[in-house]
Amino acid sequence: MEGGIRILSTKKLQGNHRQYLLNAGLSVLEADFITTVNKPFELGDIPHNLIFTSQNAFKSFLLNGRSTQYKGSSIFCVGTKTAELVKQHGYTVEVCADYAKDLSQIILQQYKERDFVFFSGNLRQDTLPMALKGAGIRLTEIQAYETALTPHKINAELNGVLFFSPSGIESFLQENEISNTVCFCIGTTTAKALQGITKNIVVANHPSVENVIIQCINYYKDNPAKF
Repeated sequence: MEGGIRILSTKKLQGNHRQYLLNAGLSVLEADFITTVNKPFELGDIPHNLIFTSQNAFKSFLLNGRSTQYKGSSIFCVGTKTAELVKQHGYTVEVCADYAKDLSQIILQQYKERDFVFFSGNLRQDTLPMALKGAGIRLTEIQAYETALTPHKINAELNGVLFFSPSGIESFLQENEISNTVCFCIGTTTAKALQGITKNIVVANHPSVENVIIQCINYYKDNPAKF
């Protein structure tokens, strides 16, 4: 590959992830278009079936002084990275799914008799709570963190943008436009936020930062005319 393609990541990348893009001959810009802040919360008499749809929610949970009392609980989570983090801290993952929709279906099919507590953020999607409550499952929700939009004006011409959440897209669009830019999305929920804005969307095969980067590299490798 030759140079000339400029990619923006809407969150700061780990060094090795950035290097993958650079090694593929791509120029990389990066900035955090959202920030998260942990929120203190009370852990009262809650069910021992805990739902986490993000690493941020679990990290906030760990800061609670009573969190270790739930090490014997069953944890239901979205994303392999979230599951890895849960296991690293000695908690038990009962179910892990790629998307909240998939997790909801598993719970409805196999765990309908249980009560759950969902640790969420202020910008969480309605998918999971609506599905569970709609099926008559008792669900307690605790807001464990807040997401704030931190938009940046990008003056450079971009060929591709890496998006990792719907809120990242919302933040980007506050200061920037998407014209012929190719949007690489971590999953279908993120891609849905671009409906009516662009059709230049590539969705990761697996919802991970690594796969977004792989899709981006492969796109330009398979489309040399884009260089």
